[in-house]
Amino acid sequence: MTPLLLLPGMMCDARLFAPQIAAFSGRRAVMCAPIGGHDTVQALAAEVLENAPETFALAGLSMGGIVAMEVLRQAAERIAGLALLDTNPLAEKPEVKAARAPQMEAVRTGNLWKVMREEMKPNYLVDGPGQGAILDLCMAMAMDLGDQVFLNQSAALMARSDQTDVLRAYGGPSLVLCGAEDTLCPVHRHELMHGLLPNSRLEIIENAGHVPVLEQPGLTTAALARWLEDI
Repeated sequence: MTPLLLLPGMMCDARLFAPQIAAFSGRRAVMCAPIGGHDTVQALAAEVLENAPETFALAGLSMGGIVAMEVLRQAAERIAGLALLDTNPLAEKPEVKAARAPQMEAVRTGNLWKVMREEMKPNYLVDGPGQGAILDLCMAMAMDLGDQVFLNQSAALMARSDQTDVLRAYGGPSLVLCGAEDTLCPVHRHELMHGLLPNSRLEIIENAGHVPVLEQPGLTTAALARWLEDI
């Protein structure tokens, strides 16, 4: 069975995909690659490929999806299927890029916790009874990864390339999925990716924001399972 390689979002690790790893690891090899060791998307994708199986299904959430698209650009022939979750195929907008500089300076002066807690993580999730626990987990992942990963990932996101032509050229089975209430990577961005990918399915997860893998794990895992049936 084709291995599944997962790429987590910014300042996240394999804990982001815990429900999906639990669901799929009994039937196929499941791996989660770190994406914090370099400050360009190109170098991050190259490292993923160096350590990946020869052929694999690839799923990435948020920044993980951005790196996944660069992995696709570098080695489309190795990707048996592509899942893009709560992500963005476009280059960074100038106003978003400008907002990263003060965040990076704050992190350099020892304020990673403050940046993550006050400026980033509250925008990720819908209100609900599980929000606190998910936010705590996201904060734990961020603090474990630390300052340098934040700085590397911020720099990589700022300089990333538009990948719309890369998606247009990929004919493998693809899933485009997002939370219905994702304000960071909204539904219309996923409709764009669905329109670009010629062999794709679009799934919108209700009552979820930017992290449906944790906010609505059952629905998200089911959507991923339907995609994996074709691989």
